[in-house]
Amino acid sequence: MTRASTIDFGRRKQGELLGSGPLRPANIIRNKFPTFKNGSNGIIIKLADGPDMPSLKEAVAKDTTDPLDKHQRLSVRELTMKFEKGFNTATLLSNEVKWRHAALLERDTLLKNLKSVLESLRSRVGGKNRDEIEESLSMVDILAVQLSQREDELLQQKAEVTKIAASLKLASEDAKRIVDEERANARLEIESAKGASQRVQLALKEQENVSQRTGQQDVDELKEEVQEARRVKMLHCPSMAMDIESEIQVLRNQLAEKSSDSVHLLKELELHRRFEENDMPLYVLEGLETLGSMLHIVVRGNASVDFSNGSIQWFHIHPEGSKKEIISGATKPVYAPEPHDVGRYIQAEITFGGQISIAKTAGPVDPAAGLADYVETLMRNPEMEYNVVILQVNGVAQPADSLHVFCIGRLRMRLARGTSVVAKEFYSSSMQLCGVRGGGDAAPQAIFWQPRKELSFVLGFETTRERNSALMLARRFAMDCNIILAGPGDKTPC
Repeated sequence: MTRASTIDFGRRKQGELLGSGPLRPANIIRNKFPTFKNGSNGIIIKLADGPDMPSLKEAVAKDTTDPLDKHQRLSVRELTMKFEKGFNTATLLSNEVKWRHAALLERDTLLKNLKSVLESLRSRVGGKNRDEIEESLSMVDILAVQLSQREDELLQQKAEVTKIAASLKLASEDAKRIVDEERANARLEIESAKGASQRVQLALKEQENVSQRTGQQDVDELKEEVQEARRVKMLHCPSMAMDIESEIQVLRNQLAEKSSDSVHLLKELELHRRFEENDMPLYVLEGLETLGSMLHIVVRGNASVDFSNGSIQWFHIHPEGSKKEIISGATKPVYAPEPHDVGRYIQAEITFGGQISIAKTAGPVDPAAGLADYVETLMRNPEMEYNVVILQVNGVAQPADSLHVFCIGRLRMRLARGTSVVAKEFYSSSMQLCGVRGGGDAAPQAIFWQPRKELSFVLGFETTRERNSALMLARRFAMDCNIILAGPGDKTPC
């Protein structure tokens, strides 16, 4: 009965003391103040230990070193925020130290009250209860020593926290100053960039105005030239223009005759040289060696030969060397030169009866008169249309009774009949384009066009001039798209 009453009395006094303190950090006192429990030797006082938590020094050091370790990866603004956060953390820790110090002061008061109560009880009881009270007094003294040591530690931690807070405050002020400097520099750079942008816009606007004035001036000059041409046309009689066209045609015919005579003389000189070397060729090439003509393989002495019993292959030969390139598909006794053949020799190898004979042009293939200037004029237009007929589709002959339009543009080629589109493809590496190499009377006016795999056409033009200009124009437009148009099996032209 005495033990129970003593315990109840002690608990009542403890509750009264807890409720009458000068300061009220209730959560700290209840968590840290020693509790009472029954043991084998009576009342035992045990200091309540909280969960394992890092010390104030370790927490502040961690919050301080984290921004310093990562400052190289953070911007100035983020670094400032980190310093401010560390400063706030140090402030909170400083406040917590103050609270703990206040709690220690209150604990001292509580311990003094508890000791006085125990001493009063010791004078009232005796025997075994007195021994227990004296043991409790000794444990209270030990607790007071421990609290005094903890108070010293808290004071030391408070000094360290105050020092860290001061350093963090200084670092935060430095970071703010750096942010202000960087912000000022950024504003200066932005103003400089705005000024440069305005200057560029003014220069572009001025250039645009100059271009408009220049374009308008060119249009005015062109109008004056057109008016002058109309005036000249009205002043001259139509008969004079017809006479000029007739004279031009006569001059062309004379030029063709001179060219033919020149080729004939070159061939005779080659035959004379070979006759002296006792190397007379069995076959020769007949026809003008110019673009738009047709070359025929004939037997010297006009003897008749059936070429179906032999094989024929045509080649390119560069004038600067003896290197020859095969012309894929050119295996007939006739061959129509195309623009790629200009400036090169054309040679035919005839295999007959196990013997190989060679027929070669006397000189390089000459370009057609005025064709290059005509193509340069066409290059000014975005596209060019030609009237053609479809001779073959995928190698199958077609009736040449329908007229189609073959359009060559800067980005693509199109074959259509009225509003119906037969083929339309952009320039690509799978597209092929060359002159017809299978022989026939229409070879100088026909081309082979493969817009994509598994689709090919043989198209016939109205004149050889249109055929050659279409080949040159398409290859020029494709070259602008980094595409080289050639025939089947051809090497990349130089």
